[in-house]
Amino acid sequence: MVASRGSLLTHEDEHSQVRATPPMPLIGVTTSEVREAKDVSQTAEGEPPRHEMALGLSYMRTIEKAGGVPVVLPPLGPDAINPLLDQVAGLCLSGGPDLDPKTYAQQAVPELGPTWPELDFVELAVARGADKRDMPLLAICRGMQALNVARGGSLHQHLPSEGGIVHRQSESADMETHEVRIDPTSRIAAIVGGESIRVNSFHHQAIDELGDGLRAVAWAPDGVIEAVEAVERDEFLIGVQWHAECLAAIDGQLSLFQAFIAAAAGRLRSSG
Repeated sequence: MVASRGSLLTHEDEHSQVRATPPMPLIGVTTSEVREAKDVSQTAEGEPPRHEMALGLSYMRTIEKAGGVPVVLPPLGPDAINPLLDQVAGLCLSGGPDLDPKTYAQQAVPELGPTWPELDFVELAVARGADKRDMPLLAICRGMQALNVARGGSLHQHLPSEGGIVHRQSESADMETHEVRIDPTSRIAAIVGGESIRVNSFHHQAIDELGDGLRAVAWAPDGVIEAVEAVERDEFLIGVQWHAECLAAIDGQLSLFQAFIAAAAGRLRSSG
């Protein structure tokens, strides 16, 4: 309906407002956590037990809070990966179980946790595909480890054997339990606004040898790598070992997601 001047908006005004609205980029979020059928409890009205994919809602809620639209990426075949990546403006590699050491040419140690090699294959292929496209990428916990492996790096398979501080806290995920030192010249230092940040910790593995084109930019007090960045490109690519999505009530932690979403929105605008 076209309104009279001085009262309601005209169609032209409405269209102008729509054009001026900042884009909300689609953000693909991987999930590598599997619940086996034997571990799923069936309710009287529910579906039969079967293998299920699981992903904490905190990822989606934090991405939405930062201005993005999260889309959970299922484990698909190789031919579906590029069409899938065509639809998103950014990629978040989420947390999950241990990576199979075969992905970085090592034999498993006895302390290795459960692995899902077929899901590792998909996640690494998605990470490499997004990386080749210079797509904004934020990697969280296992996601940072997967990014490192996708670029040819390796992992400490059983971090407790390396000594140092406790990296699997008993406190809740919204509690910060140790300090992280940040390289003052890094992009992440500019984003979080300082050379240190307090974080939570829920990981069994950690980066050992860095992947190609990655540099360590943050460390725990015991020297464990807590964040990485790409050195050869300007596009947003950051991995953090802690679960920043669970600390989104804290400004510095939310800023990571806001910077990531801003980069994805910029990519969306430039492609439009």
